[in-house]
Amino acid sequence: MANILPISINYHKPKLVVPSSVTPHETKRLSEIDDQGFIRLQIPILMFYKYNSSMKGKDPAKIIKDGLSKTLVFYYPLAGRLIEGPNKKLMVNCNGEGVLFIEGDANIELEKLGESIKPPCPYLDLLLHNVHGSDGIIGSPLLLIQVTRFTCGGFAVGFRFNHTMMDAYGFKMFLNALSELIQGASTPSILPVWERHLLSARSSPSITCIHHEFDEEIESKIAWESMEDKLIQQSFFFGNEEMEVIKNQVPPNYECTKFELLMAFLWKCRTIALNLHSDEIVRLTYVINIRGKKSLNIELPIGYYGNAFITPVVVSKAGLLCSNPVTYAVELIKKVKDHINEEYIKSLIDLMVIKGRPELTKSWNFLVSDNRYIGFDEFDFGWGNPIFGGILKAISFISFGVSVKNDKGEKGVLIAISLPPLAMKKLQDIYNMTFRVIISNI
Repeated sequence: MANILPISINYHKPKLVVPSSVTPHETKRLSEIDDQGFIRLQIPILMFYKYNSSMKGKDPAKIIKDGLSKTLVFYYPLAGRLIEGPNKKLMVNCNGEGVLFIEGDANIELEKLGESIKPPCPYLDLLLHNVHGSDGIIGSPLLLIQVTRFTCGGFAVGFRFNHTMMDAYGFKMFLNALSELIQGASTPSILPVWERHLLSARSSPSITCIHHEFDEEIESKIAWESMEDKLIQQSFFFGNEEMEVIKNQVPPNYECTKFELLMAFLWKCRTIALNLHSDEIVRLTYVINIRGKKSLNIELPIGYYGNAFITPVVVSKAGLLCSNPVTYAVELIKKVKDHINEEYIKSLIDLMVIKGRPELTKSWNFLVSDNRYIGFDEFDFGWGNPIFGGILKAISFISFGVSVKNDKGEKGVLIAISLPPLAMKKLQDIYNMTFRVIISNI
């Protein structure tokens, strides 16, 4: 972990930014994918920008605030507030109340923060200040934005968005629109589309498939929840060299994707680190984006910015996962992916209505959302691309893969993981032993 420097930020009074012109006042229903239990949370994203002499004298806070006001004309539901109807059904009251905007001035140069701007970032709570009463799911602002200026002229932009309104791809569309409008466009190149009915329950809902992602075993759920306030976070980097080492653990010409292999490896190592009883059931939640998948027969418009992913779960006994080669876990992942079809998705959507939008299982579960290709490090608000951009921490058993460069300038994926201290020490030891040749060369 990089050295943590003490920093202080002088915050200006928070403001509500409203659409720059009149928008429809109406109530819109979210989809069944949107309002499921486990995505009723706030997602924090930070982007760090160096000083750019071509923008001398220009205030990033003013430019981004004005851009937000224009962008909200097109994404006007984000300026509204969520309400909850019968059976926990979420709807957005498009009342134009606005999104929350904060600006602040830090007493330090951006460069001094060094590697600590990467996950798990120790400054997250300072760079995304939690304004009192702003972090609820119902009735609170759906988006919080903070622009923090550093003494060098560089700045950070923090976003905290209500996940029920959009997923990472939807948020990418919003940021693209913001970037385009800031740089002079009159309308976004991709216009946002609501159409949440496309992922809503059938008129006669019916659960026709098995959905292990909602199987909750009370004892193991309690065991995890009892650890949650003791969890610590650490990040693990996987570049080409690390992936080659993992690849050497499987037979030559073995067919699987890099991400399947990485998830299998991490799931196995994390389970070993947790030191569970061999008969304990462990789970890996595999996130699958359903946009643009013709085989699933679900056509979503290009501008659809709602949640469009599913979370099937891979299940194993801990002993079998830990004692078998990594190909055992890969095969389980491939088998689950092979079972995903149109009926599975419709069954999942109907389950939300029938079972009252249950939470994703916490029973020794592990989820990694792969955000590498979202491009959070590629959004230009006039100052060029950020030196880093991404989700800055893990949230309980949920981790996020972000695109970073290591000390040698090699691009790879960085994954922040939450574990109790003893298990984290063991996971770090496993990582160091597995990649000791690479580490000794750095």
